[in-house]
Amino acid sequence: MSARAEPGALPHGQIGFDRPADGTLVIRLSGPWLLKGERPAPGEVERELAGHPTQHVAFDASGLGRWDTAMLTFLHRVLDICSARGIEADRDGLPAGVRRLLGLADAVPERSGARAEERHVPWLERLGTAAIAVGHDVLDCLRFLGEVTLALGRALRFQARFQMSELFFIIQQCGVQALPIVTLISFLLGLILAFMGAVQLVRFGATIYVADLVGLAMAREMGAVMTAIVMAGRTGAAFAAQLGTMRVTEEIDALSTFGLSPMEFLVVPRMIALCLMMPLLCLYADFMGILGGMVVAREMLDITLTQYVHETIAAVSLTNFGLGVFKSAVFGVLIAVAGCLRGMQSGTNASAVGDAATQAVVTSIVLIIVTDGLFAVVCNILNI
Repeated sequence: MSARAEPGALPHGQIGFDRPADGTLVIRLSGPWLLKGERPAPGEVERELAGHPTQHVAFDASGLGRWDTAMLTFLHRVLDICSARGIEADRDGLPAGVRRLLGLADAVPERSGARAEERHVPWLERLGTAAIAVGHDVLDCLRFLGEVTLALGRALRFQARFQMSELFFIIQQCGVQALPIVTLISFLLGLILAFMGAVQLVRFGATIYVADLVGLAMAREMGAVMTAIVMAGRTGAAFAAQLGTMRVTEEIDALSTFGLSPMEFLVVPRMIALCLMMPLLCLYADFMGILGGMVVAREMLDITLTQYVHETIAAVSLTNFGLGVFKSAVFGVLIAVAGCLRGMQSGTNASAVGDAATQAVVTSIVLIIVTDGLFAVVCNILNI
């Protein structure tokens, strides 16, 4: 609700106080009073009333500019303050539209119990509420996994309906466009591993084993894990934001209305693309990490390129590379599932989309670390 009075010269709403007689306070309203602009708080009027004895309050709106509900909220609060102090308030100086709206607000009393009151929640109730929420979340995850499994089964039988152009576009996003950040992270990670290893190994005259350290660490663990974490923050969050935005704009509901499965049309292409690209990105990250270690070995330890390459080949077997590649494929599935799950669970407002992206990243990283720990235990048992 807004109205236009004589335009004010002030940039924002202001108030002033006059006392033409003892016990009378005139509140001068000037400038534009708009929600998007600055305006005084009712506390200024309350302080003025507390500082001087007042029996009557009047208003002067001759300098008032444009106004909207910001003016009504302010005046309603001022009138409540006057009523609580037993002070008579004269509304004749206000614009006619303001008086009518204030009268309408007074005519409709506030519903009893409309305002939420804070209450102390016992710890057992909070624990039960949290347990119920976790249970619902687990059921939602299991339901989502079941639907995704069925959709992937139809895709393997070439019965899933999705656009191949969309698949190739997502592959480009997950693959080629991720190379710069993967290059930077992996190369610096190789530098750090080599430098930290060199500081310790130089004490024993075993600097050549820097190649073993960097090669094994990148091939078995760090290449796959760091690539997965980078993709979780980059691609997993993007998946959640994309699907969350589609949830807000009701595009997902429209697909269901047209008889298209959102799992097949939206989730399956993203899972396929990430599962295909993660092993390739892992191998690329391994290479860049070994290259970063090579730079440190050459510049700090005077190890030749030939020595470094021969030592790396002798230390790192195809089994180590295969283990890292297999891990990366599993991590790709986890990232895609977490991102799509949080996106499909998103609420229907802009804030919910941001929350979904954050939850997707957190869920992905937790799943990556837990799964990598399980891989370490299994590999130790199998002596791999």
